[in-house]
Amino acid sequence: MRKFISYAFVVAMILSCGSVSAQDYAFRVLANKGTNQVKKAGAGQAEVLKTGAKLSSGDEIIASDDAYIGLMHKSGKTTEIRGAGTKKVSELEKNINTGSSSIASRYASFVMNKMNEEENTNNRSRLNATGAVSRATGSAAINVMAPSQADLLGDLAILRWDAPEGFTEDDSYVVKIENIFNEEIYSEETKKTSVALDFSDEDLAYDMGLYLVKIYKKGDDEIASGEVGIKKVKSGDKVEVQENLANLKSEVSDDSPLNKIIYASFYEENGLILDALTKYEEAIKMSPDIDDFQELYQNFLIKNGLAE
Repeated sequence: MRKFISYAFVVAMILSCGSVSAQDYAFRVLANKGTNQVKKAGAGQAEVLKTGAKLSSGDEIIASDDAYIGLMHKSGKTTEIRGAGTKKVSELEKNINTGSSSIASRYASFVMNKMNEEENTNNRSRLNATGAVSRATGSAAINVMAPSQADLLGDLAILRWDAPEGFTEDDSYVVKIENIFNEEIYSEETKKTSVALDFSDEDLAYDMGLYLVKIYKKGDDEIASGEVGIKKVKSGDKVEVQENLANLKSEVSDDSPLNKIIYASFYEENGLILDALTKYEEAIKMSPDIDDFQELYQNFLIKNGLAE
């Protein structure tokens, strides 16, 4: 049975550095691709490396040729292993720049409780996202994997949808954006089933920061999605969240798929579902062959009612 890691489990691994109790491990395995092994300290033989496993300082990781291993240090920092080789956990620790995290200490109690709760729930491992929840009408509706209304803290929003029954590769979509007065301010044509909208673009400059997004089949406006309302968060809004985000950025870069999963978890925890969606999409685009990231995304979609 394939592994299925819950959102709460991931957040716990990210933030557990603030726990008041001492940690009994150096790293936890957040993502794992390949026939990788771990030789535990004092053990005679290596064993299969599993997602979620705890690694101690005396352990050794034996990575296969096609390996990708995403590790979360007990401090909340991350590191990745790609390709074949043997790595001592103690050596990996030396490359981690540890430091205190106010975010971690703030959420430590909550996430540790959720982690224990999720680790004892096995039936979720059988879940799989089967498609977007329908919010439009008609048999050929375009179903978007996004909330019908959402705040957006970042500038980028990635929207994905299911191709309706009967659509072919020759069919195109038109993404239209209106202001609250139903005046069209942006339009984009694509053959893909996703679009990246950059709200820092001058074409989308709009003082009120309220947008209505809808996807149509090109040449047939009767085949369309439901409306997605996006409210761009301004500098004076959600002040505490923005301060916490600034703290997170000072400790965690946004340059790897693993770290993008961290940001996705932060955004979800703070109710910024569209920002979280976008970070998951970015992580998967960077490493499309990592099943663990795909499964995290599926669980996120199901949990938030965006997929069935």
